[in-house]
Amino acid sequence: MEIRELKSKNEMLANYDLLTEVYPELTMDEYSNELDEMIPHNYGQVVIYDGENCLGLTGFWIGTKLWCGRYLELDNVVVSKKHRSKGAGKKLFEYMQEKAKNQNCNMLALDSYSDNFKAHKFFYGQGFVPRGFHFINILNKLGIR
Repeated sequence: MEIRELKSKNEMLANYDLLTEVYPELTMDEYSNELDEMIPHNYGQVVIYDGENCLGLTGFWIGTKLWCGRYLELDNVVVSKKHRSKGAGKKLFEYMQEKAKNQNCNMLALDSYSDNFKAHKFFYGQGFVPRGFHFINILNKLGIR
């Protein structure tokens, strides 16, 4: 397995099919437009490959908040259904933890839907713990996937 940091929008677009496992309604045009908005604001992606097969990916943001200082937030962690439980997720998380340390981050963060129990078990195993609630107020239902 090989981990790669994607440097361009075109590299990110190449793994569109993997994201549709989580967001089947996501269109290529929507994904492309959202990347145009996200990349200039410190968004990046890391993928894990086995040969030419993309096994998984995570987006990430590096930022600073008053309560925690510098942090790295994982965004849309996805491991292909056909490649789960083979170590790809663990290797991806280990890489992201080292990246956060190298970037002088105080912590890693991620959001997960409250009913995603299998993922929660994995996240606990990677050293993550719930620290609070992520409250939302949906202003446009059609804009939420």
